[in-house]
Amino acid sequence: MPTQLPLQTDVALDLLNTFGIAATARHFLHLTAIDQLQLLSELPMLASLPRLILGGGSNVILTRDFPGLVLHMGLRGRELVDEDEHDFYVRAAGGENWHEFVSWTLQQGWGGLENLSLIPGSVGAAPIQNIGAYGVELKDRFHSLHWFEFATGKVHSLTLADCQFAYRDSVFKHGLRDLGVILDVTFALPKHWQPQLGYGDVAQSLASVTQPTAQQISTTICAIRQSKLPDPHIIGNAGSFFKNPLVSAEQRQALLARYPALISYSQPDGRYKLAAGWLIEQAGWKGRALGNAGVYARQALVLVNLGGVTGAAVLALAQSIQADVMQQFGVQLETEPVFV
Repeated sequence: MPTQLPLQTDVALDLLNTFGIAATARHFLHLTAIDQLQLLSELPMLASLPRLILGGGSNVILTRDFPGLVLHMGLRGRELVDEDEHDFYVRAAGGENWHEFVSWTLQQGWGGLENLSLIPGSVGAAPIQNIGAYGVELKDRFHSLHWFEFATGKVHSLTLADCQFAYRDSVFKHGLRDLGVILDVTFALPKHWQPQLGYGDVAQSLASVTQPTAQQISTTICAIRQSKLPDPHIIGNAGSFFKNPLVSAEQRQALLARYPALISYSQPDGRYKLAAGWLIEQAGWKGRALGNAGVYARQALVLVNLGGVTGAAVLALAQSIQADVMQQFGVQLETEPVFV
């Protein structure tokens, strides 16, 4: 166990969040070992501070300087831990870059995560949000995870059922919110792999390919995402900013009567998922801005940093969009990123 923690004070966070918002952490620890967490839990002064876990910084909007302790996830490692007749069980540490991990699994010949290619962020953050894209969610490939509990200094294991996954949701947004940090995640990648081509853009792009491979699907999805979404290294953003709202069949039918071009997807529980980007575009926000916070001209679901944006400006823009969509469609949009 280390005799001391490599703590820093007054650390700038603008390069550690993909929106590029300027903010400072009063205390900062780049976490590279679990024993650092255990030592942290034994120090009363640090244990009592508010904490913010930063992975890739792709799902957070900083609205002010953070007065407590920022834990920047630096835990690394990825390996095949087991296999059976059905699956390869592959584990990645929480600080691993998500897309790099997906690419590595494909290089090993393990399909299953290709539809989730190029989603920004870290492996440890992925279960919190139950990330998803192009017809696949993290829960579809999830096996288990380990998380560290701040209050007790203990490491716990959670199964698929324990995580209570739902659309962009998990137990880490509810009962386990802010209680600890995810150390690693294990995925079950199918040996009898089948392509998931349910989304129009992907199916259309691969229409001439008789039997697309997982790598081909990944490459295609990367190209689609790059054509629609801005690179956060060039234009600060947090990816898809709003969840696609779920409505009842009755509400969908009423909206269809008024808006025949409404985009919707049926769900197993009888409800319908609406395309938030379409709603925002119809409400007139695509390409518009409030101050230095704007709506991306090529994808209305993405809010962007037009230069020197503040978290308050992003919040004001998001609230204005929510108000207009509610007024026009009677639908409440929920944000995906967390406001800190």
